[in-house]
Amino acid sequence: MRVYTRTGDDGATALGNGERVSKASPRVAAYGDIDEFNAAVGVLLAETLPAEAADPLRRVQAALLEVGAALADPSGRFVVSDTVRDPAWIEHWIDGMDAELPALRNFVLPGGVRAAALAHQARCECRRAERSTVLLGGVADTQPVLPFLNRLSDALFVLARWLNLQAGVADVPWRSES
Repeated sequence: MRVYTRTGDDGATALGNGERVSKASPRVAAYGDIDEFNAAVGVLLAETLPAEAADPLRRVQAALLEVGAALADPSGRFVVSDTVRDPAWIEHWIDGMDAELPALRNFVLPGGVRAAALAHQARCECRRAERSTVLLGGVADTQPVLPFLNRLSDALFVLARWLNLQAGVADVPWRSES
């Protein structure tokens, strides 16, 4: 199978139901942002991570493919799994990491060890994907996806702090210049 089809050379792409739309459409932007977020998670997974981080992140990647497929299907026939519909598993992951962390007393800057910085970057990609998905609210059923994305960004923030802790590196505190 060839990778190139030449069907998108005019700036259009096919959605899950075969409908052709502009590559600049909000729907394509939303699932494109999901894809970019998934790539950021892949970069994070390229680091040497403890299983407590790597295993949930692999689950996240698989779920993000489902989210992208659901957003690309205007017919609504693609139904996401419970991994997406019920983000309680993400809350348990957050709670487990958070129980080991010192209380947060100030804002922290993205940084610390490389893996933590990459987790912060993935968090930002997640928030962008969430914003793009919110914009689809009038034309697509985004309800199963939004809580999942919202929990993921929280999880990635906590993961960044947890990765710093595991490496014995302090969070980078924000200090006002004034």
